Amino acid sequence: MFYEKYGKRILDLVLTLPAVILLLPIYGVIALLVRWKLGSPVLFHQDRPGKDGKIFPMYKFRSMTDERDEKGELLPDEVRLNSFGKALRSTSLDELPELFSILKGDMSLVGPRPLLVQYLPLYNERQKHRHDVRPGLTGLAQVNGRNGISWEEKFEYDVQYTENITFLLDVKILWKTVINVIKREGIGPEAGATMEYFTGTKEDGGSNETNSYTDIKCRPQGRTDSVL
Repeated sequence: MFYEKYGKRILDLVLTLPAVILLLPIYGVIALLVRWKLGSPVLFHQDRPGKDGKIFPMYKFRSMTDERDEKGELLPDEVRLNSFGKALRSTSLDELPELFSILKGDMSLVGPRPLLVQYLPLYNERQKHRHDVRPGLTGLAQVNGRNGISWEEKFEYDVQYTENITFLLDVKILWKTVINVIKREGIGPEAGATMEYFTGTKEDGGSNETNSYTDIKCRPQGRTDSVL
């Protein structure tokens, strides 16, 4: 399809380049606040798998301190995530550096969220298809519950998105994302705390799948991931 092959990338560039230019002052302010409130480095970097599982460096504004115990070990995430870091996550401002990954072509505005590299061998055959497209700043799972749904439900939304990419669907997801960010929905039960790790899907699976695609489209549900 033309949109999936060419139009989606054009949309990414048309929307992202002006956004980056307009947001430059905000980048500066957030960087100064992060340096003051949390220390350095200002940016958090982590390798993530992208399209076809290719690894790329993803950047976010740092949202946790480097507090350690007497043995030099980092304290739990919930301890290092202070009120400023929670605010960054709840407003999704920590995600803004990912716009540069979109310009570079590692990511897209809409697609499955780029997760941890160590999850790659844990996906079942269907879940692996979430890597058939570029990962996104936001996605179908993020406007349908984010951290309020199970990993299996998230992955089903991701795969259904890869199977049904259209311009209209991307516009709907982007619009719902804006609404969710304004309402500060989808951040998780503990105001931005890190979600539990994915450890694989049980073989019996139970009722892991979501409703059919035609029933879920862009229906906002439940609560609150970091967005994006």
